[in-house]
Amino acid sequence: MLPEASTAWARTKGETPVSITSIVLVHAHALFREGLRQNLLALSDFRIAGEASNGQQAIQLVDYTDPDLVLMEIDLPGVNGLEVSRAIKRTHPHVGVVLLSAFMDGQHVVKAIRAGVAAYLPRNVTWEDLLHTLYDVRKGEYPINELVLSLPDVASQVLAAFRQMVVDEDTQSIYSPLSPRELEVLELVAAGRTNKEIALFLDISNQTVKNHVSSILRKLAVNDRTQAVVYAMRRGWIKVILPGD
Repeated sequence: MLPEASTAWARTKGETPVSITSIVLVHAHALFREGLRQNLLALSDFRIAGEASNGQQAIQLVDYTDPDLVLMEIDLPGVNGLEVSRAIKRTHPHVGVVLLSAFMDGQHVVKAIRAGVAAYLPRNVTWEDLLHTLYDVRKGEYPINELVLSLPDVASQVLAAFRQMVVDEDTQSIYSPLSPRELEVLELVAAGRTNKEIALFLDISNQTVKNHVSSILRKLAVNDRTQAVVYAMRRGWIKVILPGD
């Protein structure tokens, strides 16, 4: 059972969703799923919509139950977690996918971003961190964004991979609502430039930069600069410039 301290933590942090969250658990090992199930059922905020032990089952289960969240191991028999995530987001774009993985390198994070994963966590994540992430994803947030831009080694690998990535037909077919100037600003945001640095680089005022950033956030319907960068990176709209270039 989930310790009372963890339940109290969720309440005091104000992370309780306004309604019960339905969640599908996907892991090859029944014992692991049992532990997750017991912990989540100890909270009144969650309902277990179903469980799956492999990727194909997971896809079918999500089609049948249409949950709010999917908590899934990346290393699954048959269809792996990344492929499952891609299939889920294609038919159920509102479902938040949280992946657990032993691989925290940039290449895997890039693939997770392109698959539409909302959060990408190490297998040994603490229960409190996992719970916090589930609540964040349920609110429509993308904690994977913070992983990309907050860990220097991962960020460097991710940005380099996107820079070299050939835009495929999926990203080519997506129209960018941003103006050429807004894309310029967003590229510089992706490179880690401050508003002041962007203003100097583009020879515009600091207020103009702020106006462009506000417009970008509004057009992309995101909450912050990090989300805007990852949103645009997913669709191949911006060429990412690595620090020092």
